[in-house]
Amino acid sequence: MAGKNYFVHESSYIDSPCEIGEGTKVWHFSHIMKHSKIGRNCNIGQNVFISSGAIIGNNVKIQNNVSVYAGVICEDDVFLGPSCVFTNIINPRSFIDRKAEYKQTIVKKGATIGANATIVCGHNVGRYALIGAGAVVTKDVPDYALVVGNPARIMGYVCECGSRLEKSENKYKCGICDRRYGISNESLIPKE
Repeated sequence: MAGKNYFVHESSYIDSPCEIGEGTKVWHFSHIMKHSKIGRNCNIGQNVFISSGAIIGNNVKIQNNVSVYAGVICEDDVFLGPSCVFTNIINPRSFIDRKAEYKQTIVKKGATIGANATIVCGHNVGRYALIGAGAVVTKDVPDYALVVGNPARIMGYVCECGSRLEKSENKYKCGICDRRYGISNESLIPKE
């Protein structure tokens, strides 16, 4: 494509029309389908599939072997670890067309999904949440929550910088960057 302002490795396929933002890099053996949207300065790893209707924000890093299906929205600054998994239907059957039943999943700003984690469709991942490697998310994850296991459970909270927060009474503090948070309904709220 003449005049493009992003990089695509020669082994990858880009279907038109789709949107790919300035400074984005699409590496080996990836496939970006038509009607998908990818923001600026993203890094799309090897063997990544982005389906029609998927939306990827700015500064998103998608590691190798990830498929982002229709109905998945990744907001800005999201990190998708190697081989993490999204679904988009609860009860798939190869012989029944259920495209009208796709469920939306939103991975909110700054969230991290660890390697080999699975996000069951229809459940959102909160802002700056951290999904541990191999976790299986079967319900919404609150902002800043650290979840691990199968099914994923809250094991603590993390700072915007990614460090685990220290708890004192009902307040949380980051030992690395000194940010402070309060809590309300299992969601952290940054203190100014």
